[in-house]
Amino acid sequence: MNILEVKDASFAYEETKNIFEDINLTVAEGDVVCILGPNGCGKTTLIKCLNKLLELKEGAVYINGKNIKAVDQREIARNIGYIPQGHVPTFAFSVLDVVLMGRAPHLDFFETLGKKDYKIAENALKKFGLYELRDKPYTTLSGGEQQLVFFARVIAQEPHMLILDEPTSHLDFGNQLKTLDTISKLAEDGLSVIMTSHYPDHAFISSNKVAIMKDHKFMDMGKPDDVITRENLEKAYGIHVEIVDVGYNRKICVPLRTVEETEIISFKS
Repeated sequence: MNILEVKDASFAYEETKNIFEDINLTVAEGDVVCILGPNGCGKTTLIKCLNKLLELKEGAVYINGKNIKAVDQREIARNIGYIPQGHVPTFAFSVLDVVLMGRAPHLDFFETLGKKDYKIAENALKKFGLYELRDKPYTTLSGGEQQLVFFARVIAQEPHMLILDEPTSHLDFGNQLKTLDTISKLAEDGLSVIMTSHYPDHAFISSNKVAIMKDHKFMDMGKPDDVITRENLEKAYGIHVEIVDVGYNRKICVPLRTVEETEIISFKS
C-alpha cells in the first residue's frame, strides 16, 4: 500500500504564476525519495504542501488513502514527521524535552506525559546515541548533534513517513554522511522518507527514487542510476557535469567549467 500519493498537484501564492504544477508522486513503505532541482524550483513549497502547511491550488495529496484536506493537523502529525530546513534553536530546552515534544500528537488536550511517553523518547535517544546527552541544553550541541536530536524527536512521534527539507544543509562533511546513513537505516526499519537536496551525490547514497524539478515540474523521475545522468543534470542546473564511479559502490557528480568560462575567469584575473 502507498503511504502517500500526490495527484496532479499545483500550487501558487494567490494570483501569481504557479510555483509548481502537474506533480504526481507515489511513496510506498520503505521508499526514500530524493527531490533535486535548482534554487527556486519549488522543492520547499512542495514539501510544505505534503504535510498541509500550504494548501494546493489544484490536485490532491493522499495519506494512507485519505485526502489530506479531510485530515486534521494532529492526525497528519501522527503519520508524518517533518524536519524543516535551517532550524534555529531559541530556548535552552534539554535534549530529552525536545524529543518529548514529538509525543504531542498522541496526547489529548490537557493530558500530561506519562511513563510510556518518556520510555519512547528515551529509546529514540538511545537509537541515535544521544542518551548520555539527554540533560544537556539543546542549544549547546553541535549542528550535527542537533540534527540527530531532531531525528530522535520525529522517531518519538512514531510516524509512518519522514519529510526532510535539506537534511544535510549546514552540516560538515562527516555529519552529512552520518545523516544519510541514518536515513537509510530508518528506511530499512520500514519508514518512508521524502527529502529535498542540492547534492545529486546524496541521492546515490540513500535513495531508491529520485525526482528532478525544473520549470515548475518533475522533468524526470525514477531510479537514481536512470535519472541522475549527465544530460539531466546539465539541463536542470545549466552547467557541464560529469558523473564518476569512484568505486566502493559510490558515484559522484562533478560540475565542470567550459573552456569559455575558464578563459573568462583567466582574463578577469
